[in-house]
Amino acid sequence: MFSQLFALRALMLAGTAVVTLADARAACVWKVTGPNGGTIYLGGSVHGLLSTDYPLPPAYNRAFDLSTALVIEDDLNVSRRTTDKFYKTGFYSKGDSLKNHLDPRTYDYLRRVFALMQVSEADVAKCKPWMLIMMLWSGGTNELGVEGFLIKRARANGKPILGLETFREHAEIISGMSDKQAELVLLQSFIPDASGNDSRKKMLAAWRRGDPNTLAQLERESFRDLPSFGERLIAARNRNWIPKIEAYIRDRHPYFVVAGAAHMGGPDGVLALLKARGYQVEQL
Repeated sequence: MFSQLFALRALMLAGTAVVTLADARAACVWKVTGPNGGTIYLGGSVHGLLSTDYPLPPAYNRAFDLSTALVIEDDLNVSRRTTDKFYKTGFYSKGDSLKNHLDPRTYDYLRRVFALMQVSEADVAKCKPWMLIMMLWSGGTNELGVEGFLIKRARANGKPILGLETFREHAEIISGMSDKQAELVLLQSFIPDASGNDSRKKMLAAWRRGDPNTLAQLERESFRDLPSFGERLIAARNRNWIPKIEAYIRDRHPYFVVAGAAHMGGPDGVLALLKARGYQVEQL
């Protein structure tokens, strides 16, 4: 749903690394085994890729083939009526406007930026700050992303597709922010990365070589000016996912759980949290 949101923002800019996926000796895919012998597979995703980034490392297809169900971040089993009703809450009622909820300098900047995208000020003014974030971040996820590829395989093979989060839980990561919080995230979205393409290359290359700790470090650095948002986006969700992942392991049916690669590494990552609970984690 949110492109930049659910891996690393720079990971969406596929094709910037100088190595190919076929060159990778390891992958962001792990086998997790519980004390009772239950097993699942974890996969770190890039939500948007290019056709030239294929084939994926073999571990992704291997984990998929060994699993009975695919689990992604958000639940796809939601009605159009539910989504439409939710997105309507992202627009102001008649008589209100974005201008009333942002610093005038921020509003003027957004007005000019969206004009370059051929979006009128009248349309921008109808949107709440969090809705603008969703609009801005909706372009990086595509059907060539890891989830997109696996979703197609799951549907073709009749495998269930589940979600770590409900539609509302997933959407409220953004919609649940205050206007001020959303304003800060909006402003950061327009700040160029000081390290330029070099940072993006490092991120994608780390994913390709199966290095989740480097990804986690780069992710923390990208949110160093907004640590509370980084906590909301990554660490808090990791903790919330653990009970569900543990339930999948106890089920003794192998699930393939796939989430943004930035969620996997680091001291607050999914891998560390599972290891701390006594699960055996083996990289494929």
